[in-house]
Amino acid sequence: MTAAYRVTHLDALEAESIFVIREVVAELERPALLFSGGKDSVVMLRLAQKAFAPGPVPFPVLHVDTGHNFPEVIAFRDAQVADFGLQLIVASVPEALEAGLVHEPADGSRNRIQTPVLLAAVEKYRFDALFGGARRDEEKARAKERVFSFRDEFGQWDPKNQRPELWSLYNGRHHPGESIRVFPLSNWTELDVWHYLTAEEIPLPPIYFAHEREVVERDGMLYAVNEFLPARAGEHPAVRRVRYRTVGDASCTAAVASEAATMAEVIAEVAATRITERGATRGDDRVSEAAMEDRKREGYF
Repeated sequence: MTAAYRVTHLDALEAESIFVIREVVAELERPALLFSGGKDSVVMLRLAQKAFAPGPVPFPVLHVDTGHNFPEVIAFRDAQVADFGLQLIVASVPEALEAGLVHEPADGSRNRIQTPVLLAAVEKYRFDALFGGARRDEEKARAKERVFSFRDEFGQWDPKNQRPELWSLYNGRHHPGESIRVFPLSNWTELDVWHYLTAEEIPLPPIYFAHEREVVERDGMLYAVNEFLPARAGEHPAVRRVRYRTVGDASCTAAVASEAATMAEVIAEVAATRITERGATRGDDRVSEAAMEDRKREGYF
């Protein structure tokens, strides 16, 4: 008697994501994968490699570099590019500041000014599709977005004018200048990502695991003291054992107190938490209730 064939939850998610990636390459001409060295972009890269194995990944990886990065993440990004022979394109916010395309924000966080730099790179390289690692469980604005998210000639997103995706049929039609943002991990959760990283034995930057770091508590969050985020008058930095749930700018990404030093320990910790990773660690999302949606309307991921 033939044994029952069962597809695991992770296998189903992997198959869906690979289908999406292949569909983009079949429908569009100049895709690129947003790659920061964070856990979601690392998973996307593995999925892209599986989608086209044994051949190489048939599109470049793009990093919008604000210049306010954690050194460990940039070192990891460069190692991945070298190990896998990837074509890396860096859209540099510091270069955009020098050219006058954007101006230094008063609050010191360059997160908001990534958008015009990203849109300039899309126009320069004529990308018509960009893979992003956003997931619907991260934030309510991201939960609204389709897998294929249409952007107009200004890179803007209209949440009230989205294309239907019945029966996993994706519409990549667009006019010159328009583009599609694609989210292969839309249906994954943070816990799914960690289970997949474990199953595939995928390495990550060390800041994702518990380590000692000098931090200050600000607005109920633990921020690392560094050249981009110095301690304010009256604040008292202390060395705490922390890890990062998400990787963003060192000027606006907080850590969480943690003893989880292995993937198994991280999975146990994530399974028990009731706060989303962005809700727990991203100060830029606390500007307003609609902060993320406002940025996405402007062209942000």
